Amino acid sequence: MVQAEIAVDRMSDDRIVQLWLAFVAVLVIFMIVVGGATRLTDSGLSITEWQPILGAIPPLTEAHWLEALEKYRQIPEYQLINKGMSLDDFKFIYWWEWGHRFLGRIIGLAFALPLVFFALRGMLRPGSLAKYLGVLALGGLQGAIGWYMVSSGLVDRVDVSHYRLALHLSVAFLVLGILVWLSMELRPKSRPAAVTRAPASGAGMALVIVVLVFAQVALGAFVAGLKAGLHYNTWPLMNGAVIPEDLFAMSPWTVNFVENATTVQFNHRLVAYIVVGLGLWHCVRLISATAAGELRTSAVLLAAALLGQMILGIVTLLHAVPIGLGIAHQGFAAVVLAIAVRHLWLVRNAGTSASAQP
Repeated sequence: MVQAEIAVDRMSDDRIVQLWLAFVAVLVIFMIVVGGATRLTDSGLSITEWQPILGAIPPLTEAHWLEALEKYRQIPEYQLINKGMSLDDFKFIYWWEWGHRFLGRIIGLAFALPLVFFALRGMLRPGSLAKYLGVLALGGLQGAIGWYMVSSGLVDRVDVSHYRLALHLSVAFLVLGILVWLSMELRPKSRPAAVTRAPASGAGMALVIVVLVFAQVALGAFVAGLKAGLHYNTWPLMNGAVIPEDLFAMSPWTVNFVENATTVQFNHRLVAYIVVGLGLWHCVRLISATAAGELRTSAVLLAAALLGQMILGIVTLLHAVPIGLGIAHQGFAAVVLAIAVRHLWLVRNAGTSASAQP
């Protein structure tokens, strides 16, 4: 009887912690959406200082607003692009950047405070505290990376480094993926009605898909940072060519992969085709290998999400990346990663069939 009560309490604690992790993951997705909006509205350089504590308080008086505007006037973006910007226009971009940073602080508190409570109450599984502290540390590092990115646009250029942008976005997606995985780890180990057989190496293909989705996110950041989405706004060809003439226009040829907007967009397209193809193939093979229940649903959901994201990307490109579509494309990428990580966990923890190949 006592052991049964302990087991029930353990399951209850796991459920609460799981819901907390899922909630923080949703906040991170929202953060990614707001980050996309901040970038697409050219608001990211409006706050020229990094004050982790005092920065949570926005300008409260007209004098404070004018002081913030004066600081913005000292950077190249204002001098070369937004010279003469009114105070009201400045407030618009300032609020986007401030909201992005403030949301980061909220996420930090939403993770740290419940973690302390759960740890003190003994609600965490043995050995899991170190994992959660690692996520907390990574979140703090992400804040520093965000400033590292912003600082690259305050001197000698009118935008941020696309390398640092890719780093910042990639770490955000890494945090999201870890949160989803940790949440899935708190599920009961045996769910025969929900998770059934998977092919012997199905987990390998699911892992490849997760890695490719993550790589596609980094490529997408390069596309955004180089404004590559404003070029070759045609599909399926790139202005009538399968392989554009300026694909390797830069020298040495290796630099094209990270500096040439044409090459970056070409690679972003190519990886999209590959990951969608693998997702559809993986789904068909899982179903043909008698996967059923939650595993089957997850495979179909993943394939549909990958295909939907590619279609959304094509529409966004054809319309030359309007703000709404650009935000949707970045936000849905976060949803796709969450679906892919969840699916990977399901496949890894499903039964295997040695006779089937993925």
